[in-house]
Amino acid sequence: MSKGSVEKMSDEIEKYPPNFIRNIIEKDVAEGKNGGQVVTRFPPEPNGFLHIGHAKAICLSFGVAKEFSGKTYLRFDDTNPIKEDTRFIDAMKEDIAWLGFQWHEIRNASDYFEQLYQFAEQLIQEDKAYVDSSTADQIREMRGTLTSPGTASEYRGRSIDENLDLFRRMRAGEFADGEHILRLKIDLASPNINLRDPAIYRIRHVEHHQTGNAWCIYPLYDYTHCISDSLEGITHSLCDLSFEDHRPLYDWVLDQLKMNCHPQQIEFSRLNLQYTVMSKRKLKQLVEEDLVDGWDDPRLPTIAGLRRKGYTADSIRDFCRRIGVTKSDNNVELAMLESCIRDDLESSSPRVMGVLKPLKIVIENYPEGKIEELTVPNHPKDESLGERIVHFSREIFIDQEDFREEANRKYKRLVAGGEVRLRYGYVIKAEEAIKDSDGNITELRCSYDPDTLGQNPEGRKVRGVIHWVSAEKAQSAEIRLYEPTFTVDFPDASDEDYHDLMNPTSLVVHQGYVEASLGKASVDERFQFEREGYFCIDRNDSKPEALIFNRIVGLRDTWAKIENKPA
Repeated sequence: MSKGSVEKMSDEIEKYPPNFIRNIIEKDVAEGKNGGQVVTRFPPEPNGFLHIGHAKAICLSFGVAKEFSGKTYLRFDDTNPIKEDTRFIDAMKEDIAWLGFQWHEIRNASDYFEQLYQFAEQLIQEDKAYVDSSTADQIREMRGTLTSPGTASEYRGRSIDENLDLFRRMRAGEFADGEHILRLKIDLASPNINLRDPAIYRIRHVEHHQTGNAWCIYPLYDYTHCISDSLEGITHSLCDLSFEDHRPLYDWVLDQLKMNCHPQQIEFSRLNLQYTVMSKRKLKQLVEEDLVDGWDDPRLPTIAGLRRKGYTADSIRDFCRRIGVTKSDNNVELAMLESCIRDDLESSSPRVMGVLKPLKIVIENYPEGKIEELTVPNHPKDESLGERIVHFSREIFIDQEDFREEANRKYKRLVAGGEVRLRYGYVIKAEEAIKDSDGNITELRCSYDPDTLGQNPEGRKVRGVIHWVSAEKAQSAEIRLYEPTFTVDFPDASDEDYHDLMNPTSLVVHQGYVEASLGKASVDERFQFEREGYFCIDRNDSKPEALIFNRIVGLRDTWAKIENKPA
């Protein structure tokens, strides 16, 4: 990341709106709590790609630490080798760095496996943990419900020596998966079901991506998380609200082990974004069922998907700032995210012309073989973005929607017998529409006024301005238009099968044409296709000889508003 980007991001962090978490940390620092230090962590489980909800947590954890001159650990909570993979770790590191954040150190929960094991033996020796040989279904039933207390396992009364022997034999690999688990001995009558003797170790004869086959027992998240936080000296452990009911267990474990560092866990609301799913399980299903094109499909809310679609890191950080940090439900309209990227690109993106649904025009009174080079600005309001060459020729393409044989006066484009201005070019008149046997218009024959380059003719009614490209010089391109993935506002909250809620037109592909200048576009460039929206090169599939553009976001729909306005 460039120095300028770092400085920009620092300014953004300073402007982050006040919130209850920031206020707590500010008070702690002022009072000298934790020696005035702020140490946070971002602890993803490496079982998928990060999404926009994680971006909110990243901005918060890294942002507040940076604001108070603290540090942030990136820790992979890798306690479930069945679901985890190193490719997810690599993707997460790339996403966080791309968002503009730098971690203090990278840690893995697996780094602490030996310490976690020794702490578990300590709890057994203090009669605060026991080996349970019940089945998973039996244990689930014994934990009770929200309205009824738990019941004791027949194995709860095992002696300390027997528990210690069994736990050590579990580690040695003597037992099959599921034959035993290690549970904490807390309170079966607690109204908080998380305190009813939760499991903290299970047997898994599975190779781990970090530790290989060194272990066949693995600690569970609730036990691992708090100890890892403590060992790293975390001062403020920021979690989403789903962990609020787990906080008493977090505190209980640290208190029983008498850890030197006792982080403060603070919860905030999760992000629910309109028209998409944020559930890891559902996102994984979409990928594995080939309903989308991998974890970085532009229709997904993953950071990689948003990046591939064309979103900038600045726009995502801006979005996270705008939605704020609260305890209440965080249901956010997609329009807010789209507004952030529009605001970012409006002033920085060069204007170009692209035709999504081409209709060929032959300008009959324009000289055959002649090609003009028109010098045009890249941005109407910013000269610093420079100029480019646009080619004009006898044959051009316009968009099919920019011609109608008949239209009311609200339609400000080309009609039969009418005139329209070509952007940066001449005024043309529609003389004849050529149709196929089915009555579909395949070509327009037009005339042009050679005296109208850059100006409208006096005394003639010119309906409006339309975009175009030269048929001789334009580059063919596949143009992908992305729409919301689901047809309901918040599909995660729906009881219906999410398959039935998917938008069948979430991806529409056009074979169109773009200006010749876009033949050398790079994956990091973004453009406004005039009157169409903001676009970028697809970083996976596009090639110089076969261009593919993704629509990042459409423009505000001014044309529809004009057409629907009362006469």
